[in-house]
Amino acid sequence: MTASLSTNPDPTGTEDQAARPLHPGGGANQLRVRAYNERLVLSLVRRNAGLSKAEIARLSGLSAQTVSVIMRGLEKDGLLMRGEPVRGKVGKPKVPMALNPDGVYSFGLKIGRRSAELILLDFVGTVRGSLKEAYKYPTPDSIRQFVRDSVGKITATLSAPQQARIAGIGIAAPFELWNWGEEVGAPIEDLNAWREVDLIDTIGAIVPFPVFQQNDATAACGAELVFGLGPNYTDFAYFFIGSFIGGGVVLNQALYTGRTGNAGAFGSMPVSSRSGHASQLIDQASIFVLEEMLTRDGRDPAMLWRDPAYWAELGKTLDIWISHTARSLALAITSVCSVIDFEAVIVDGGFPPDVCARIVAATRAAISDLDLQGIARPHIEQGQVGSAARAIGAASLPLFSRYLLDQNVLFKQMQ
Repeated sequence: MTASLSTNPDPTGTEDQAARPLHPGGGANQLRVRAYNERLVLSLVRRNAGLSKAEIARLSGLSAQTVSVIMRGLEKDGLLMRGEPVRGKVGKPKVPMALNPDGVYSFGLKIGRRSAELILLDFVGTVRGSLKEAYKYPTPDSIRQFVRDSVGKITATLSAPQQARIAGIGIAAPFELWNWGEEVGAPIEDLNAWREVDLIDTIGAIVPFPVFQQNDATAACGAELVFGLGPNYTDFAYFFIGSFIGGGVVLNQALYTGRTGNAGAFGSMPVSSRSGHASQLIDQASIFVLEEMLTRDGRDPAMLWRDPAYWAELGKTLDIWISHTARSLALAITSVCSVIDFEAVIVDGGFPPDVCARIVAATRAAISDLDLQGIARPHIEQGQVGSAARAIGAASLPLFSRYLLDQNVLFKQMQ
C-alpha cells in the first residue's frame, strides 16, 4: 500500500482569503440536505467562482433579498467564503464569493480488478488525501480491511471539527465484479463471493456516515463532467481504459445512467480482433490485454499498478498495444456516433497522462482511415481528470446528493 496525505490547509493557495473558521457545533447543521435554493446558490458559485450577490441573484432568478438571506446562512455554516472587495468605477465594491474548500469533505472509494483507492475530496474538488492498494484480484474481505484501515488513517489527519464535516463515502465499482475471472486470473469461487455482497450495506457497517454507489466508469464520466472537460460540451461519450474498458454517456449536460445504471457499457461493443474475427472492445482495448503481452515477454505486469514510471520502460510492447487499442477505439467511436451524434468523445484511463495523450493521438489518426460517411466526426479529446477519475467521481456522489444540483438542472438555469 502506498499513501499520500495532503497537509496543505489552503489548497486554493489564497492565504489572504483563508477559509472561514469551522463554527463549533456547525457540523451537524451543514451536513443536512440543503434546500433547493441553497443548492442552486452553491452550484452557481462552484461553477462560477467569484460571483457577487447581485450576479447570483441574476443567474438564479431569485430576489436580491432572498439571495442575501441564503448566503448569510451558507456563510454562517462555513460553506461559502468572501473574497476581497473589488472596486469598480461606480457603485459599491463587488464582493466575490467562493466555496469554502474546508466546508465539506467526502470520501471516494474505487474498487478495481487490480487495485483499490480511497481519496478524501474537499468541497472544491481537491484531493486532500489518498491511499492505494494493489492486488491480484479483489475479495470482499480484503476490501473491507482496506476501507477500515484507510478511512481510519485519513480521518486521523483531520481535526475533530473537520471530521464532523465528512458528508459521506461514494463507491465506484465495476458492474458484475464476479465476471471475467479467466481474464483476471482469479479463482471462480473467490469472485463468486461478490454475488452475495451488498456494497452499500457492507461499507455502511464500517463507516459512520452515508454511503453511495455508482458503476466505476460512470463515476469516472461524472468526474470528467464536473471537474474536467465536461462543461465545454453539451453531449459527449466517455471511454475509460482500466483493467477492462468501460464508459459513460452525457446528454444535455447530464450523466445518463440508463435503466440499470450501466449505460455506456462500451466494453461490450462489437469490434474486430487483430485477426479480423468478431470480438468485443473489452478484449481489444483493455489494460489486461497489455498485461497478457507483458507476461508473454517474461515481464511482471503487476508493476503497471504499483509504479507509474514503469510505463515508460515498456518500449515496443506498449507501442503495439497503443496502436491496436486506438484502432479498436476508432471503430467503437464510429459506432457510438452512429447512434447519437455526440459533439465529443473523451478518452481517459488508469495510466500516466503521456500514455493517454498517445492513445488519443493514435485514435484520431485511426478514425481518419475509416469511412465516416453519414456521421459527423466528433472531437476526440484527452480527459483532464486522469487515473483517479473513478475515485473522484465516487467522492462527488455525497456532495451532489446533499449540496449541489445536477449539472443539467444548472445548465438549464443558466440558459
